[in-house]
Amino acid sequence: MAALYLVRGHKERRKGESSQSRRAQGRRDTLAARSRQATLAGVVGLDERYLPLQPNPQARLRLFCFPHAGGGAGAFRAWPSRLAPRVDVCPIQLPGRENRLRERAFTTITPLIEKLADVLQPYLDVPFALFGHSMGGLVSFELSRQLRRDHRPGPFHLLVACIRAPQRPKSPPISQLPDDAFLQAMSDRYGGMPTAVLRSAELLELYLPVLRADFTLLDNYTYVPAEPLACPISAFGGMQDRAFSQEDLAAWREQTRGTFKVRMLPGSHFLINEDPGLLLQALSADLECILKPWHHTGETPVPHGF
Repeated sequence: MAALYLVRGHKERRKGESSQSRRAQGRRDTLAARSRQATLAGVVGLDERYLPLQPNPQARLRLFCFPHAGGGAGAFRAWPSRLAPRVDVCPIQLPGRENRLRERAFTTITPLIEKLADVLQPYLDVPFALFGHSMGGLVSFELSRQLRRDHRPGPFHLLVACIRAPQRPKSPPISQLPDDAFLQAMSDRYGGMPTAVLRSAELLELYLPVLRADFTLLDNYTYVPAEPLACPISAFGGMQDRAFSQEDLAAWREQTRGTFKVRMLPGSHFLINEDPGLLLQALSADLECILKPWHHTGETPVPHGF
């Protein structure tokens, strides 16, 4: 009996030591991650203005979210509470909008994605996915290709909403139209702007410059053919979207060597602002495919090769 108690005591001590060891290792991992981020920040010039929500260093999966033309990180403010806790939602705040209103917005895509590749580098240390709505979908696609050119970690999944595949013919340019014609063209193409903005000369004065800059970026964009991405692509569209058809979305299939899905959901071009519930359910299902290997084995998923 004494021997039994000694064995039990030894097991309990070993169990306690194991628990303490795991906690200590967790603290070391956290400090190492912070140190690595600090080092990378010094190398690439970390700019946290692009990330209003500080990424979680303990995240298992990061979802970087890019807004539509004229939009900001606020479009995704409710997403952290509506997606799985294991998903670290990281809305991207581009210059020229919301709390960065006084900054000059980008009008060409190349310097924007080069900047984003540097800014996000410290946070590509865990599996990540990119989501982009409308113009944000184009930005997330070209960012994926920039990461590949730079031989940096790439996304485990690219998710785009309400944007035609980049190789499809572009819409006629509207960025240089006079104000009234520009607003009318937007209304005809996408379904208009918020009434509160249209009725306020002050809000229009604030909102028009970033809208023009974003549409200048879209008008200036030229698709350059390249090898398809290795990561899966999911495309989402609104059934009542005036701007983009299901055929426009289905054409994203050509941009991946991986799996591809297209889903048409109830809503207009701005379905993420209307009732994003179905969209978030579909996103959750796609993101769970990344998290499952980790959940079952405890090992970090291996990214798709470029």
